Amino acid sequence: MVTRGSFWKPVLIAASVAIFIGVLGGTLTDTGIWYQSLIKPSWQPPDWLFGPAWTLIFALATVSAVYAWRNADSRAQREWVIGLFALNGSLNVLWSTLFFALRRPDWALIEVLVLWLSILLPIIVFWRFARPASLCLVPYLLWVSFAAVLNLTVVRLNAPFT
Repeated sequence: MVTRGSFWKPVLIAASVAIFIGVLGGTLTDTGIWYQSLIKPSWQPPDWLFGPAWTLIFALATVSAVYAWRNADSRAQREWVIGLFALNGSLNVLWSTLFFALRRPDWALIEVLVLWLSILLPIIVFWRFARPASLCLVPYLLWVSFAAVLNLTVVRLNAPFT
């Protein structure tokens, strides 16, 4: 039987971590003069769309984490859930740091490949015991795939970076 505390604890923890990662990434995202001066492709979405897109992605990632945690068969599986989301959150923040804070879209392009893999891996791992958790991460994978192509295009249009 699931008690009230055991029901809400993973929800509150996952939501708190997602909010923390989102706020930290948002804080690192400086769309000031340097960013505005970059040549960007005509097909780039408007800047206002990124906030709602990331909010939805983090909400789905939170649902995924909770669902995977609750459906894990063992402590080892729950540790994998935590580890995979911790890795992904760290890589998400690292991308913002590289692209915006360090102004190195070229380095961010390399890192986005690792970020992409950090989304694919839990999709594969969770499929065995929590398919809805995997499916909740598909929009995130698609968004980062799009972001990687956008990142590549920005690098091609603006390189070299120093």
